[in-house]
Amino acid sequence: MDPRLIVALDVPTVAEAERLVARIDREAVFFKIGYQLAFAGGLELARDLKASGRSVFLDMKLLDIDNTIAKGVENVVRMGVDMLTLHAYPKAMRAAVEAARGSDLCLLGVTVLTSMDAADVAEAGYAMSPEELVKRRAAQAREAGMGGIVCSAAEAAQVRAIVGPDMAIVTPGIRPSGADHGDQKRVMTPALALSAGATHLVVGRPITAATDPAAAARAIRLEMADI
Repeated sequence: MDPRLIVALDVPTVAEAERLVARIDREAVFFKIGYQLAFAGGLELARDLKASGRSVFLDMKLLDIDNTIAKGVENVVRMGVDMLTLHAYPKAMRAAVEAARGSDLCLLGVTVLTSMDAADVAEAGYAMSPEELVKRRAAQAREAGMGGIVCSAAEAAQVRAIVGPDMAIVTPGIRPSGADHGDQKRVMTPALALSAGATHLVVGRPITAATDPAAAARAIRLEMADI
């Protein structure tokens, strides 16, 4: 199993997530839990997955006042998960880094969502392109002492040049050749994403919506093995 592959458990119930984990048990060891599943009991599932020896990426995209961020991160540290996301705002990142200090939790700064393009960024009030905003937030994450960045694979090479060799670069929006892009607008294949500098690939629907999720995960893992 390749720990660089993170399977997104973006399903509505814990029971469905457990069935999916069981079906791809020999193909993946790292799982992402986001809002949809977290609000349906997914936080307990995260603890169970860790207890079974698997790795967990808790995708909460935190953003709040410093004290609230710090207290939330302290509790996530106690859960023992491997990765946690927060939006890459400097004050929030500094508070999170201080709260996680001394732990093994990898804090990831979310730059620009892969479902957003230039028009979306402009509508949100930013007077810069998605690529410019990603680079700015990557530099701020590095300065804050974050463990990694979440960005589109399309920006991975530029982000790697900014953050250096040690920070994780986690790329959602991964689509194998021929796969439906869905609501993702800035996508890339697994091999190209790794070649561009990504350290971890988050894959959801190409695996979870497949007729045979294990086979879909295996195909992606084999493509990754060449990089």
